[in-house]
Amino acid sequence: MPLDQLDVDRIGEQQQIMEKEMSFLDHLEELRWHIMRSLGAIAIFGIVIFIFHKFFFEAVILGPTQSDFISYKMFCSLSQSLSLGDSLCFTFEDYDLQAIRFAETFITTIKVSFIMGFVFAFPYVFREVWNFIKPGLYPKERKAARGIVFVCSFLFIAGVMFGYFVIAPFATNFLMNFTLPGVDNSPTLESYVGFLVMFTLPTGIVFELPIVVYFLSKVGLVTPQDMRKYRRHSIIGILLLAAIITPPDVITQFLIGVPLFFLYEISIFVSARANKKYEAELND
Repeated sequence: MPLDQLDVDRIGEQQQIMEKEMSFLDHLEELRWHIMRSLGAIAIFGIVIFIFHKFFFEAVILGPTQSDFISYKMFCSLSQSLSLGDSLCFTFEDYDLQAIRFAETFITTIKVSFIMGFVFAFPYVFREVWNFIKPGLYPKERKAARGIVFVCSFLFIAGVMFGYFVIAPFATNFLMNFTLPGVDNSPTLESYVGFLVMFTLPTGIVFELPIVVYFLSKVGLVTPQDMRKYRRHSIIGILLLAAIITPPDVITQFLIGVPLFFLYEISIFVSARANKKYEAELND
């Protein structure tokens, strides 16, 4: 009998291992479908953008290369209303981009189509990611994270738009006016698109700071006291970040740094609320 009982225990252990393996495989299968649906959404938006690529390039991608771009007009009006004269007015002429490599226009169009497809599909992609993560959370955690898909999507799109309408115009103006003797400043299409992506997508990620702080505060890794304590250090970090993602222009860095500082202050408020809930859960 003891031997039979031992065999039964071994069979039970083997069944548990098989169930865990099946559960792991089921998770992989579920993750695969989430990824497939996300890629499908990106592909659909990308194909639509590729079909209308001429309109999209002229109205959106090449917008900052034109002197009548809406941001240039707005900043010039702001400069005059603040009695700064023409310090925020942009003075470069319209210019055409070059495609010097074979199939550069076609490859760049495909690249832009699917990058922008990701931007437009981001709410759906994040929703798929959240639907995969959500079943592993406790009911309290799900309740606390209610509306996270909307908030993250809003912050990401806001960051991308900030990069496009604020960072890109200043950077484009500076880089086009920065010349060397005997050198014709004629950028290629590929290099321009690469810089435009660098000015927009990272900004969308940076704007997710309040969400990151929220979850770190929920587990007690970040506290509002620490964030207030290192506020001066954060100001230096924000100025360095503004110097990295913008041209070496004091006014430009100030215009970029101020919204990032407000974002940091909002993160302190978010951390205070999340940390309060974390301490309440510990005391329960």
